Amino acid sequence: MILIAHYATRDVSASPCRKLLITSAGVKRTSTISALLSDVELVYAKRVTDPEIDAVLGWGRRPSAIKAAKIASNNGLKLLTVEDGFIRSLGLGGDDPPLSLVVDDLGIFYDATIPSRLEVQIAEDITHQEAERAQKLREAWVRARVSKYNGFRRTHPVYEKPYVLAIDQTKGDASILAGLADAGSFERMLQAALDEHPDALVILKIHPEVVAGNKRGHFDLAALSDHPRVRISSEQVHLPDLVEHAKAVYVVTSQVGFEALLWDKPVRVFGMPFYGGWSLTKDDLPPPTRRKPISLNQLIFGALVKYTRYVDPETMRRSTPEKVIAWLGLQRKMRERFPEKITALGFSKWKEPFLKDFFQGSGVSFVSDSTALAKQVAVGTSLLAVWGRKQDETLAQGHHQSIPTVRIEDGFLRSVGLGAHLTRPLSWVQDPVGIYYDANVPSALEQTLAHYDFDDALRLRAAALRSRILSLGITKYNLSAQRIWDRPLGDRRVILVPGQVESDASIRFGSASIRRNIDMLAAVRTACPESYIVYKPHPDVYANLRDVGEGESRALEFCDVVVNDVSMDALLGSVDEVHTLTSLTGFEALMRGKPVTVYGQPFYAGWRLTQDIGLTTAVRNRRQRVLTLDELVAATLILYPTYVSRVTGRFTSPERALDELVEWRTESPHVPGWRRWLAQIFRKP
Repeated sequence: MILIAHYATRDVSASPCRKLLITSAGVKRTSTISALLSDVELVYAKRVTDPEIDAVLGWGRRPSAIKAAKIASNNGLKLLTVEDGFIRSLGLGGDDPPLSLVVDDLGIFYDATIPSRLEVQIAEDITHQEAERAQKLREAWVRARVSKYNGFRRTHPVYEKPYVLAIDQTKGDASILAGLADAGSFERMLQAALDEHPDALVILKIHPEVVAGNKRGHFDLAALSDHPRVRISSEQVHLPDLVEHAKAVYVVTSQVGFEALLWDKPVRVFGMPFYGGWSLTKDDLPPPTRRKPISLNQLIFGALVKYTRYVDPETMRRSTPEKVIAWLGLQRKMRERFPEKITALGFSKWKEPFLKDFFQGSGVSFVSDSTALAKQVAVGTSLLAVWGRKQDETLAQGHHQSIPTVRIEDGFLRSVGLGAHLTRPLSWVQDPVGIYYDANVPSALEQTLAHYDFDDALRLRAAALRSRILSLGITKYNLSAQRIWDRPLGDRRVILVPGQVESDASIRFGSASIRRNIDMLAAVRTACPESYIVYKPHPDVYANLRDVGEGESRALEFCDVVVNDVSMDALLGSVDEVHTLTSLTGFEALMRGKPVTVYGQPFYAGWRLTQDIGLTTAVRNRRQRVLTLDELVAATLILYPTYVSRVTGRFTSPERALDELVEWRTESPHVPGWRRWLAQIFRKP
């Protein structure tokens, strides 16, 4: 084994070097490396050319690290060894850059032959507050079901009797020899698992690289396949799914042993990994004299807080283990909502990439008509995805009715710019029950509003989200405004009536009587003859992307002014109340504390927050609950929609979506001419 000497004993995290030489082209291509090493200036070169360079980076025990060590030695410089952190990424190394990194000025955590900075930090006493943080980190880890890699879907392995879990590793893994183990350690591990649990199965987990045929493991799988108590797990299984139900976990030097400790499992160790030798595991080898008994919280705090650096994948700034765990937990939760195979019916080409983003974690096949759909159903599909109510006629035919359907629509915090301009959405809703604008049947949103147990934490989160939306002036589309609108002088009540696209499904499925903008205006004028009525046509109509409503040119017969190029946020701040049919503007007005009168049956009506004129008896009967405004906001903006970051292309939170909307809004608001031209072509969803 080649030992790499280090030329410093100080903690680099406390006193970083000035300039760090990186000789590896692979490290340079790692997109997160600059953020993870943000406290030092990085110099990419094959040799020392700058006199201010005082350290050289080596990645683990790779051949490039050997070269880096020689450069450091020849130039009298420190060597800093780095490796992926213990919570690395969503996908595998070839797919995703690391979200965490360890930097060691003494050795490296998996090399037990020499001291490492991690050993020093684990052995340090921690305060009561640090112990509490470590405990909460452990709980968050288990709750989010994270691991080193997190891209595999959750599985529910079922075995005929209780089991213990044994972990194989790839031959040549640097942590094996550096962890004082060899090929024989794996044979001893398996035999001990069998001997020490005579009434249990032994699940032997094979490394994914071995399954893929890229590397070799340590076992003759053909010979073991006939063993009555050994079950070989060679599937792409998320490790927590196996660890959770194991009676004990057997490892040589695999990180799975550390994760098993976080799951409160007994761990048997046949090498000397970083978590072995501290009295937390049952060890086959005597520990180095450097290692003394510690608490599990010391191990967690040392490994996950002190030793490891993290980057926020959405901001590319240094972060914390809590934030990275939360982000990965969100990805896992959202990726497992739907079956592995989904068929999307009738979507235009420009929306296909968005479908894949919003259904990431599942494979999406696209079909254009009922014939293609029938073929897809014949070969097997678990779920159909359609845009709103567009495909009702097709879905009513034949055996398509028996396949579960999820309906998709734009979310309520969508973008900067119109969807009709082919602008990428930040949020969609994916509803497996109905769709929020169809009042004829329940939707997932309506069910949430009617039955969800809102707690104080969620209400506070909704209140904070609503406050930010108001302070930032965020609405659904966030269009740029060309002018400021001033309300008229005098004491007349000012009412805003938002126009809608009359062919829109929200009118067809959300209004029992009024279907035209002109009729809506007439009804408001009749109800409020002395008020000053402001009419704002729908932005898609104003942009000539949708047809003008029937008779809408007569709007001034019933209103006092028609406004177009004024932002909805500015208008809502200037009027006294809003009267609407089913427009989302009613919800946006409620968030701003404005009285809202509803003539149709939008999702926010019927919960005692609006004056309801157009509700049918059936809808009133389904919406009996009295909600607070923050409960309405929580369901509508937090629980119901799906948000996908335009920065990472991964799932995100409504709070981060707001940040991105603000950043987006500061960019050029101009819609390119080519996209306007394409928008005229792609009128279907």
